[in-house]
Amino acid sequence: MLPVVQVGSLAIPIPGLALLLGVWVALWLAEKEAGRLQLDPDAIYTLAFTGLVAGLVGARLAYVLHYWSVYLRDPLGILSLNATALAPAEGALIGVTAALIYGARRQLPLRATLDALAPGVAAMALALAVAHVASGDAFGAPTALAWRVYLWGEYRHPSQIYELIGALLVLGVTWRRRARGLFPGFNFLLVVALSAAARIFLEAFRGDSLVLPGGWRAAQVVGLVVLAACLVIMRYWGREREEEAR
Repeated sequence: MLPVVQVGSLAIPIPGLALLLGVWVALWLAEKEAGRLQLDPDAIYTLAFTGLVAGLVGARLAYVLHYWSVYLRDPLGILSLNATALAPAEGALIGVTAALIYGARRQLPLRATLDALAPGVAAMALALAVAHVASGDAFGAPTALAWRVYLWGEYRHPSQIYELIGALLVLGVTWRRRARGLFPGFNFLLVVALSAAARIFLEAFRGDSLVLPGGWRAAQVVGLVVLAACLVIMRYWGREREEEAR
């Protein structure tokens, strides 16, 4: 793990840098994909930028609200660049809402816009995995396997590496299939479905999961719901495309 690189007197947080690079790559991919899909690249770029910034700021503010008593004692801590001090669920909700509002105002076609964003979403997942590798967050459960890593006082599954491999596979599949979508919106649904399936599988190796009564992990439950929703929408949109083709 490499949370910080010291360059002279400057300490560079690698997780934060990975996320910033991920944002840049995601925006670049969205812009390029918009051009391929004959959408307005500037509008798609602005939509993606709006969603990402709103999501990151919202995730940070939501985290601060969760731990308000701590930040009352250290108000400047609110401005910290700590990439782990985020509330992902709240941030995602705020980011998606902001992007939807912008897209509606610009009257962007929903499904084609989602496809334009698909490679960027996969790239951001990869950046998050890199950030976890650097920080040691999202650590694995204890194990005696030969490829275990020593982290936080125990030998554990290298769950961050598993996550990185999964994100690379999702990005690779997305990139290869981007020109062969079965219907508008398919590529985006594919990214989300594959990411949800990866989360369901990889969560079994995590050592920091929220475990619900009955032994289910919260992230697996969410992943199952998201995967099922993607499959239902795929079926519905696919039938619409078949009917239009008749």
